[in-house]
Amino acid sequence: MDDRLRLAELVCARICHDLSGLLGSLVGTLEVVAEEAGTTEATSIATDTATALALRLRLLRAAWAGLMEPLELPRLTALALGLAAGRVRLDVSDLPAATVFSPPIGRLVLNLLLLAADALPRGGVLRLDGTDADVIARLDGPNAAWPAGLIGMLADEAAAWQALTSPQASPRTLQAPLIVLLARHHGVRLTVLLPAGPSTAAPPLRLAAA
Repeated sequence: MDDRLRLAELVCARICHDLSGLLGSLVGTLEVVAEEAGTTEATSIATDTATALALRLRLLRAAWAGLMEPLELPRLTALALGLAAGRVRLDVSDLPAATVFSPPIGRLVLNLLLLAADALPRGGVLRLDGTDADVIARLDGPNAAWPAGLIGMLADEAAAWQALTSPQASPRTLQAPLIVLLARHHGVRLTVLLPAGPSTAAPPLRLAAA
């Protein structure tokens, strides 16, 4: 693994580890307060916010800190609850119920969830179909579009590194180059399925085991 990518993984793992314990304590405390004092609007909002933060952190930890175990659909669905506060949903109804993704494919699918959140600025659905080793991802929502430059990054790994280190790089531009580099590292083919004719829809993405 590239040393820079490994360093990023370790930093993510440490941040997620340190924050998850604090969030767990906060959620537990708020639940006790709600039970003892009766549910108030402020307490309810605080509890919902803390729960959403915990779900988000759980998704980031699995996607960025190195998921190295098979990923079953029930766990994928549970992790998808960490997407942008319900603004983006995951639809896996076209996948076989017994689907189990290998660790590399599973990790890329989780990063695909985060990429879809960037690609659906006004909300929508990420639909997955195919098989456990050959996944097709489709976006459904207003203004759906994969991040600019993604096709160029897929064609040239150097473009992905440049996107991470350029003066224009920011946390909001992280996910596209990161998923490209993770795909290269894990030997997963990540491609854009361009339409045969004119189309206004975002083209599907394909994740396939090498």
